[in-house]
Amino acid sequence: MVTRQMDNAGGAGHTAGMTTTQKIAVSLPKHVAEGARRAVRSGRAKSVSAYVADALEEKVKLDDLSQLLDEMLAESGGPLTAAERRTADRALGVAQRAPLRRRAR
Repeated sequence: MVTRQMDNAGGAGHTAGMTTTQKIAVSLPKHVAEGARRAVRSGRAKSVSAYVADALEEKVKLDDLSQLLDEMLAESGGPLTAAERRTADRALGVAQRAPLRRRAR
């Protein structure tokens, strides 16, 4: 992996507000790279770099939230059992949940 620190003091581009960016080289599956390019062509992203940076920022947030949830569950005795979930759903007036099914890939 190649990295290079870049100063973004001008505040332009997808990193506006950030004081430092880091340029890295990554390999992506072809369909992912094409999806990023389509997003740029359709105006949903300023650049492929901006698209990737936004996606990675969301992933970091989700990972942080997942870690926080794990910590909270550890402090509270773990996740609800199926019976506890049914009791909570009844108390909240929530309709019975359908079992989750995995989507085929």
